[in-house]
Amino acid sequence: MNKAGVIGCRPIGVYHAQGIVGSQQAQLVAACDFDQQTLDDFIQQWPDETTTGYKNHREMLAHEKLDIVTVATSDHRHADLVVDAAEAGVKGIFCEKPLATTLADADRMIAACAANDTLLSVDHTRRWWPLWRRSKELIAEGAIGPVQYIIGTLTGPRAMLFRNGTHLLDTVCYFADAQPAWVVADLEPGYEDYTEYRGDGGHDPATEPAANAYIHFENGVNGFYIGGSKNTTLFTPQAEIVGATGRIVLASEKQGTLYQGETSSAIEVPELTVHGIAAGMQELVKVVAEGGELVSPGRAGHTVVELLLGILQSQQQGNTPVKFPMPRD
Repeated sequence: MNKAGVIGCRPIGVYHAQGIVGSQQAQLVAACDFDQQTLDDFIQQWPDETTTGYKNHREMLAHEKLDIVTVATSDHRHADLVVDAAEAGVKGIFCEKPLATTLADADRMIAACAANDTLLSVDHTRRWWPLWRRSKELIAEGAIGPVQYIIGTLTGPRAMLFRNGTHLLDTVCYFADAQPAWVVADLEPGYEDYTEYRGDGGHDPATEPAANAYIHFENGVNGFYIGGSKNTTLFTPQAEIVGATGRIVLASEKQGTLYQGETSSAIEVPELTVHGIAAGMQELVKVVAEGGELVSPGRAGHTVVELLLGILQSQQQGNTPVKFPMPRD
């Protein structure tokens, strides 16, 4: 039985824990949060679990000798937690999105996990939505022919680049199935001098810009990220994947349509009891125990971080292309 611990016990951390509690392959034995009340409330949710609380993650790592760690803290506080867990010998880490908010942090997280043979999974949740997975299968089966371009749309006051934009950028990459070669982008008015992440962990929309971007991938697929401005009517983020002979429109988590010529049909997916964050956590538990591939590996999360920062840099360069990989200082 693998021992698991959660760092960050607010609601997202609770979702992480739901993918551990009841597992036959892992047990929730530790939780960490700097706020004592939050920590106590978290532990009390599962009275049948023997979970020790900590206010310092390094103390938790030293005392518990964990196999699995989840990181459910604010966007800009993931790096040290992931690096420390990897260097403590953890076998698998489930990290909230975005993986990091700087390239330096993303680089050292990937390096630490590689050096310590630690599996790293990033919570780009749509990769565990049954509709997204089935759509990926349909594309592989040739239902729409070779993919030509993908359009992702994000609206509303929380169309924040790092907070919610990371999910949509990952969706574009997921269906493009290749590494981005370059990006051209602009930020919404009022953020012309936004050169680096200045967010507060996703609470205040004013701390992050919305953005629009055109992404060219190495396999020739193009991506259109439509994420701004935030002065738009809120609706569910959408994605459209256009192929040579058809297209798929994903209107919500559960509503998707396949268009082939003049015909259209709803994309049918099985009803699963677990999906999204809990499914991602369960996947990591299983891969740690049995081996296998991760659906949302750290490298894919790293690609999204580079895209996020490439978008900021394109704005600063007068909305000109930024090539990947980006140079390191």
